[in-house]
This record gives sequence, structure tokens and C-alpha cells, in this order.
Amino acid sequence: MTEFTLHDLQCFDAVVRAGGFQPAATALHRSHPAVFAAVAKLERQLDLVLLDRSGYRVCPTEAGLSFHRRAQSLLRELEGLRTHAAQLAMGEESEIRVVIGDLCPRSQVLGMLGRFFAQCPGTRLHLHFEAVAGPWERLFDGEADVILHRVDKSDPRVEWVDLCKVPFIPVVAPGLLPAPIKRAIMPQQMREFTQCVMRDTARHSPQQDYFMVEGAPQCTVADQGMKKEIILQGLGWGHMPRFLIEEELRDGRLLSIAGRHLPGSTEELVAARRCDRPQGPVSNRLWDHIQQEAPALRRALEPRAASGPAPTKRRRPPLPSPRSGP
Repeated sequence: MTEFTLHDLQCFDAVVRAGGFQPAATALHRSHPAVFAAVAKLERQLDLVLLDRSGYRVCPTEAGLSFHRRAQSLLRELEGLRTHAAQLAMGEESEIRVVIGDLCPRSQVLGMLGRFFAQCPGTRLHLHFEAVAGPWERLFDGEADVILHRVDKSDPRVEWVDLCKVPFIPVVAPGLLPAPIKRAIMPQQMREFTQCVMRDTARHSPQQDYFMVEGAPQCTVADQGMKKEIILQGLGWGHMPRFLIEEELRDGRLLSIAGRHLPGSTEELVAARRCDRPQGPVSNRLWDHIQQEAPALRRALEPRAASGPAPTKRRRPPLPSPRSGP
């Protein structure tokens, strides 16, 4: 048996994953004949039939499936080696791009970043604020090195550090509702009142709404601070992160309307970055710094979030990215 090449394995892997030679060629940015020839060569060298070409779509034979499982581990090692080599070739980054999402307790998160970048005078911090799906989109458009927001933890392209849990509570100002709150409020009861929602900063993601009451008039804002002020002035109602409204809940300037029909939610705030891309030395030190600071951030926020009536946790709407947020 003659030696086969990594190129042959990559072509075979792409055909199995894509289900055909043409989509595999497109994924690899190669020509159809080149991919076809590489797989045929691999079969000759192994003296095995790896693909069943008798149907409309090619599919791996039993031997092909077994060989593909073993080949995948080698290809993963190759990708890891390439990433490691790219990291070794990097010098100190001149800039790091961090995106803060609308779930973040800003003073604590900015303090964490400030302590780190005070020790890195040669690296400029490019800091951006995005809402709803904006942070996630920036990360996958290659416009962010680290985001501080919610993520889909099942996505194999990301790694994350858990920072804290952020309860969201539906609140109103006293006097917005026509009568005292005596029982669990139904969503349809809120339809006549203006609902204040976050403006999604994502540019090209499909629309998906959080907490939206269908048919209710809307007031759209760019950040949680403006949303809080609108609700305090009785101009609307909405879901707010508990860490922003604890004082107002205690002194009665805001009232929770959380109940079994409007349960609110608890979101997981994380720091996230791509694990399928090389990271430079400053980026890796920042990642270590975030991991070290995460317990202190949890201690600063979670005991406060636990005070008072806690909202029921509900399952997060799945990503991809929504247009209007909490």
C-alpha cells in the first residue's frame, strides 16, 4: 500500500460531510475533478471502496464509515497543530476587541477590563457595546476577540467562562396598571400598555423576539439605562435585569409583575471567544484574567440577585440571534 496524503484525507472527509463531490469542492475551494481524483486515488492506495456512488447522493460504505471515524481524529490533530503554530508566530497584539452585551453589569465588567489593560500599555482596547444578538454576530463576523454576553453553549466553535446569572423581571411603575395587583397577570392584560424593548444591534441575523406580547404597542430603546428610565416614568413596562433595579424594587418605585404567566427568566452571562481560531499572547492572558476574576464578579452580583422574590427560570429562546431583547 502506497502512502496517502493529508490532501486525500481532507477531500474524502469533505465529501462525507457535504454528501457529494461538488459541495465538497466548494467547501475546500477546489475543483470538482481535483476532489474526485483525490478520493479515487485514496481508494486505490487503500484497496478499499470508501464511497457508494450508485445512488443520487454518494455515501460512505461500511468500510468508508469506519475509516472516516479514524481519519477525523487525525484531521483534528492537524487543525490543532496549525492553530498552535499560528499562536507561536504571533507577537504581542497591538489591539484587542471586546464587545459588552446588554446583560452586563457595566461597572463590574469595566472594572475587570480596566485592571487588566492597565498592565498592557502596548495593547489598545477597542470596546464596543452591542445588544441582543449583536455580540454573538460580531464574534462570528470576526469583529470581536471576546464578548461578554449570553451564548449558545452547544456551539462547538466557542469556549466560555461562566461569569454570573442575571435574573430578568417584568416590572411596572406604580399607577401604570389601573388596579392593585392581586393575582398573576396574564400577558394579554398587558396588551394595552406600551412595552419597552431593547433594539437589536445585529445587522444580518434572522428575527426572533424575547418576552414580546403580541399586539402590544412598543417603545424601542438602545440600552438598559434608557429602558429603566422610561419604565420609572410610567411610559411603559418591560423586563429588566435585577441588578439594575434592586433599589427601586425595595423602595417601591418599581413593582414586579412576575408570576406564572409572566415568569421572567434567568440568563447566563459568560465571557466567550472562538476556540477554532488562533489566539495571541495578550488575548490568552486576558482570558486567564477573566477566569481569575469570575468568582469575585459572581460574589458581587448573585447575593444581591437572590434578595427579594426571585423570578422563575425559563428556558432561553434558542440562538440564532433575536431582533428585540429583554
